[in-house]
Amino acid sequence: MLTLRKLGKTYANGTRALEGFSLDLSPGEIVAIIGGSGCGKSTLLRLISGLESPTHGTVELNGDPVSKPHPLINLIFQEPRLLPWLSVANNVGFGLAELGGDDRRQRVEAALQKVGLGKFGGRWPKELSGGQAQRVAIARALVTRPEILLLDEPFSALDAFTRADLQDHLLDIWSETRPTLVLVTHDIDEALVLADRIIVMRPWPGRILDEIRIDLPRKRGRASASFEAAKRQLLSSLNRSLQPS
Repeated sequence: MLTLRKLGKTYANGTRALEGFSLDLSPGEIVAIIGGSGCGKSTLLRLISGLESPTHGTVELNGDPVSKPHPLINLIFQEPRLLPWLSVANNVGFGLAELGGDDRRQRVEAALQKVGLGKFGGRWPKELSGGQAQRVAIARALVTRPEILLLDEPFSALDAFTRADLQDHLLDIWSETRPTLVLVTHDIDEALVLADRIIVMRPWPGRILDEIRIDLPRKRGRASASFEAAKRQLLSSLNRSLQPS
């Protein structure tokens, strides 16, 4: 269980990025965070990951406070951030130094197979397309079997076809071990395709405006009437989030 209690973050320049953010996330749940610029979405992920400390409030994983990077919490950024001097396989296995050679190799090979890159282990990051590099980043994040996976607009730099393909890959991989996913996105369709719940935020400071549950079976048909109805509800909420408070 990931528990966020009255999280707030004020930066040294006085910017109030986040205020009074409280949320409980169940194991295996997928939650999307969406809202306009300045509503603290990326700040929220950095607080959950332990990369930054809140000005007030707490982050807890299974009852234990998270105050620094945690071995059970991984973060995928918008850019793949692969290490260019390591092969694809060694990038994926970077966080598995404690495993023996055979176990590490088998885990890495399995992770690359899951993202459709089983034959790419010996390649270098510079030899990959943008979509392939992001698949490697997904494999690297999941190979350590985290309880919590945070995704900061991981597909926003990709074309629509590649983005949809990676969304499906992410769901396939998630279905095996079912970590809790927290996804920050500006893409309405992406939030509706992936999430069990969508949290709509209001900016300045960032805070929760609305919570929308998406009770649609996976995999979700983007052209279905129920998908369109959920989209209209989300668009209405986003429109309210941009109105003066």
